[in-house]
Amino acid sequence: MRLGFYTDDRGRVRPVAGGGGRSRTVLLAGLIALSAVGYGGAVGLGAGGAAGGGAGPSVADRRDEGAEPAGRGDAEGAWRRMGLRELRRTAEPGGSCVDAAFGAVREFLRRHACTSLDRALLVVGDDAGNSAVVAVARVGFASRGDAREFRDLVDAPGTGGVEALAAGRLGLPDVAFTGANYGSGRVRTAVAVAEAEVATGYVTPEVLDAPAEVAARLPG
Repeated sequence: MRLGFYTDDRGRVRPVAGGGGRSRTVLLAGLIALSAVGYGGAVGLGAGGAAGGGAGPSVADRRDEGAEPAGRGDAEGAWRRMGLRELRRTAEPGGSCVDAAFGAVREFLRRHACTSLDRALLVVGDDAGNSAVVAVARVGFASRGDAREFRDLVDAPGTGGVEALAAGRLGLPDVAFTGANYGSGRVRTAVAVAEAEVATGYVTPEVLDAPAEVAARLPG
């Protein structure tokens, strides 16, 4: 059971980190200093905005900068604009959507059959040795209506989700995804959901959301 919720800068209700949410994962002390990586000007980020009198882009700015190339399928460009790079990746196309899901999401998929399922696990990191694992699941449907309903359901707290691939595939210890750091996207009949978790250091939920939101924009 999650411990509580907060409302983010886009007006979305988010679970507070530390509760027991969607599924399982890993992230960065380095995102606290995103502005300093690859862009010059050491500006720390601790609460979702630039410190030091606004001397540098905010986390929201970095996220939006990364989302634009992500939408075009340019993963390298997306991470670069966030001061990160992809280090490792594993993927599993196909499989049963129902078997991979849990909670109310699983029941929805029993009633609205998916047409495709693709899951990926990727490690992103900065030049200071900080790294994160982001879990992504893309679910395809026969109609846009089913896709819209699925996204509305999976975005709601406490409704379940799609299990992440095991971190052991990338040689990492088991990581618990809480669902607190989350992003989703829909392109026509396909919905992508992504999650991220802290690996080292302390990062605010606003900062930790950024790689999940950008990953959800990347095409399969």
